[in-house]
Amino acid sequence: MRFLLIEDNIELAQSVVERLSLDGHVVEHAADLAAADAFLMSEQFDLLLLDIQLPDGDGRHFLARQRRASIETPVIVLTARSAVADRVSLLDAGADDYITKPVDFAELGARCRAVLRRHGHGADVLTLGDLVVDTECATVSIGSCQTTLRNRELRVLHVLARSPGRVYSKSQLHDRVFGVLESVSDNAIEVYVGRVRKAIAASASVRIETVRGVGYRLIRLDSAA
Repeated sequence: MRFLLIEDNIELAQSVVERLSLDGHVVEHAADLAAADAFLMSEQFDLLLLDIQLPDGDGRHFLARQRRASIETPVIVLTARSAVADRVSLLDAGADDYITKPVDFAELGARCRAVLRRHGHGADVLTLGDLVVDTECATVSIGSCQTTLRNRELRVLHVLARSPGRVYSKSQLHDRVFGVLESVSDNAIEVYVGRVRKAIAASASVRIETVRGVGYRLIRLDSAA
């Protein structure tokens, strides 16, 4: 999943990015609302993590603006305010959930998973015929045979398996698998796709197809396609 963290506390932001990256997510960081707007103009995200007190404005106004524009990307607010009235006002303003500071990272991960599930994006296990992709355990199973993929290979497979038949260019895979600041060549993308293709080669249900000059897609071979 791709997250955007909007938080001006650099130390906290680094900790959140590191923790959520360990869960297999790609997390971009914006230190203020202007940077957040720049990200949102060029990228799509599955979840926003939003601080309230930011150098160039109030996160609540940013949230309200998103909802007025009918942008339904789920938002979890990071807040130091613990009063019930404050939390209720955030939910009424359009937040999907909140977590109070100091942030407990186990709770943050759980709340992210819960919000994503409510929006239909939170499945830890994808099943396509005989192929089972478990992102939490970082495993790929084909029938009774199971293997473990490295983080980036798992991300590539998860992106392709979430949308069977959809073609992803190398740049689109880069955006979804790596952070904006990570420099990864097209050749590296080819290597990761090749490793994933090898990992699922025994499947009778799916395969990864190269669309020449365009990119890659996972196609279904079984009757459920």
